[in-house]
Amino acid sequence: MLRLASILYSLIGTTLAGSLVIAALVMGYDTLSPILIAAVAGFIVAVPVSWLVAKQIVEEG
Repeated sequence: MLRLASILYSLIGTTLAGSLVIAALVMGYDTLSPILIAAVAGFIVAVPVSWLVAKQIVEEG
């Protein structure tokens, strides 16, 4: 399951990080610090999300 979670992390992490960066830009933050914080937050949040998605996939199959 770790292998599946790591593959999913590569997809989910970039998606969440990109979404949070776009959200930060829409809210008016246009300096480096808030954009980096949003990207890092997306990658951190993606760890448990990818684990839960992998767990659901394994339980279904």
